[in-house]
Amino acid sequence: MDRRTVFGLGAAAFVGLAAKARGETIDARGVLSTDATEVVRLWPGTPPGGQAVHLGGKVSDMSTNPSEFHHRLITEIGTPTLTVFRPVKPDGSALLVIPGGAYTVVVFDNEGVDVARRLGAAGVTSFVLQYRLPAEGWTNPADVPLQDAQRAMRIIRAGASDFKIDPARVGVLGFSAGGHLAASLATRADAMVYERVDGADAQAARPAFAGLMYPVITMFEGTHADSRLKLLGPAPSEEKLAAYSCERHVTQATPPSFLCMAADDDIVPYAPNGLAMFDALRAAKVPAELHVFQEGGHGFGIRMAKGRSPSIWPDLFLHWGYRNGWFRDVHAQPA
Repeated sequence: MDRRTVFGLGAAAFVGLAAKARGETIDARGVLSTDATEVVRLWPGTPPGGQAVHLGGKVSDMSTNPSEFHHRLITEIGTPTLTVFRPVKPDGSALLVIPGGAYTVVVFDNEGVDVARRLGAAGVTSFVLQYRLPAEGWTNPADVPLQDAQRAMRIIRAGASDFKIDPARVGVLGFSAGGHLAASLATRADAMVYERVDGADAQAARPAFAGLMYPVITMFEGTHADSRLKLLGPAPSEEKLAAYSCERHVTQATPPSFLCMAADDDIVPYAPNGLAMFDALRAAKVPAELHVFQEGGHGFGIRMAKGRSPSIWPDLFLHWGYRNGWFRDVHAQPA
C-alpha cells in the first residue's frame, strides 16, 4: 500500500486483526501486544486550546497483510503522548520521532514504531510523538502541532536522568508532514506558542540536530496541498504562508540537519521542499547533509524502503550522527 492509498483511504477501521506469524495481537484500541508500554502524556491537564475538544483517539490498521506488518493510522488525538523505546544497550542519545500523515493522520508504524526499533538496535532511545492534528477543533490550530513538539522536547530533557540520556544529545527526526513539524521545531523552538504549565517548560525546546525525511517545508508553490489545507485552512494569507514556510526561518541558530528524499517523489516534490531547506541551511552556514535517491517515491519510511535504494537511509543517518558526536557506536569493539 503506497502513500497515495493511505491519503485516499482516510480512517477506515480494521482493528481487531491478529498477527499470528509474529505472535502479535491487536486489541480494539489498536494496541499491539508487542508495543512499548511506557507512554508519557505531554500535558498535565487539557492541552492548550482544547477546552471545547473531546476526542478519545481512533486507530485504524490499513495493513493489507497483518500477519507480516501493521500500518496503523491514528486520528482524533485528544491526549498527545510520547511512546518511549528504550534500547537494550543505550548510547545516551535520544530522538523525538515525528511520523507524517499530511496533518490528517499520524502514520504510527512505518514512520514511528518501525523507526524507533531500527534506531534502538543502534543504541538510540526514541520517543514517538502522537501529536494533535490541527483540523480537529483546536483553538489556534496552526500552532497545535508545534505546541506538542516543543512540549515533547522539554519533557524529554526534563526526564533525562530517568531516561538515561544526555540532554545535549537530543535530536528530532520527522517524516513528510512530520518533517515539516520537525523543521518548524528546529527553526521556531523559541516561539511562544503556549504558556508555561510546569517546571518542564524551563527546558530548551531546540533539538541538538534534526533529521528531515522527505519533508514538507514550504507552504508556497510546490507544497503538499492537503498538509497546507489541514494546517492553515482553505485561504491563508501571504503573511501566514510565509510564517509557516520553514525555509524562510533558517538562521545560524538552526541546528545541523540531515535531509533525505527521493527524486521521483511526486507528492512532496524535493526541489521546493527538502532542497529549498538545504539551500537555506547552507546559506546560513549551518552544517547540513543531503541525500536524494534516484527512486523511492514518497513515504518510504522503514518497511516501504526494503529492497530499494532508500533502505540504507538509517545507516546514513546514524553515520552522520557518529561523525558529529551525537550517537555512539555501541557495537564497536574496544581497542
